[in-house]
Amino acid sequence: MSDKLTIFHLSDIHFGIEDNRALDWVKAEIAARRPDAVAITGDLTMRARRHEFAAAEKWIRSIDVPVTIEPGNHDLPGYHLPIRYLNPLSRFEAFRELVERRLEVDGIALVPLNTNVPAQPRLNWSKGWITPHALDDCLAQIDALPSGTRALVTAHHPLREAGTHGTALTRNGAKALEELARRNVLGVLSGHVHDAFDIMEQTPGGPVRMIGAGTLSHRIRSTPASFNELTWDGATLSVTARNMEGVSSHDMMVEEVPEDAMPPREEGEPVAPVHHIPRTDPPGE
Repeated sequence: MSDKLTIFHLSDIHFGIEDNRALDWVKAEIAARRPDAVAITGDLTMRARRHEFAAAEKWIRSIDVPVTIEPGNHDLPGYHLPIRYLNPLSRFEAFRELVERRLEVDGIALVPLNTNVPAQPRLNWSKGWITPHALDDCLAQIDALPSGTRALVTAHHPLREAGTHGTALTRNGAKALEELARRNVLGVLSGHVHDAFDIMEQTPGGPVRMIGAGTLSHRIRSTPASFNELTWDGATLSVTARNMEGVSSHDMMVEEVPEDAMPPREEGEPVAPVHHIPRTDPPGE
């Protein structure tokens, strides 16, 4: 194993309202730094339209390092229900081999966990739902890893069962976290809420580290466009929230998982000033 493994964790690019300045910066960082892998945790598009997927494919194909992609709720067609029900990932056809792809690099495995379902018995279909099949598939992949290989799970929605105001976020998230804790995973990578976080979640099975990436779109929440840089030295996983604005990683990390991402601003509407949420404790503690 090399001295240090590097993974770039991107999320919520939202082609359709993507931040091209941020994407050019990330692409240059990938070319210069040559990470061992890039994990994209969902919401590649804004409306799951074909031209948005075409733009996403063009950008991702230009990345000359191994890539794995998790679908997000915005990537499921919301306006064509037959496709949504029968083949929800159909728009990924041109780069389907990268979706829910398990990657193994230098003793680390990126293992997918699908948190999307075509329909839910609640009004807000944007939130996560882990089916028994999706969880069993993820756990089986982890259990089959070679001895000594550590797992990082990739999902779109944070696996938080309830948010700061008691609103259910990801159904069956607590069960998934408990099972992942029993397998001593290094962490769960996710997106969806557009703010970076690094939180240790306590479960009956033990602690689980939840790591969220920000957005690379104009659909910001409380922090600038960013991505996470993860490094693994064989003993410690370090996470840095990288951004172009010079905001420290500590100040980029929010202390709690937000309820949801902010809605997109209307065309011509000025961007609200970005405020940074200070942390009182080191990330992950």
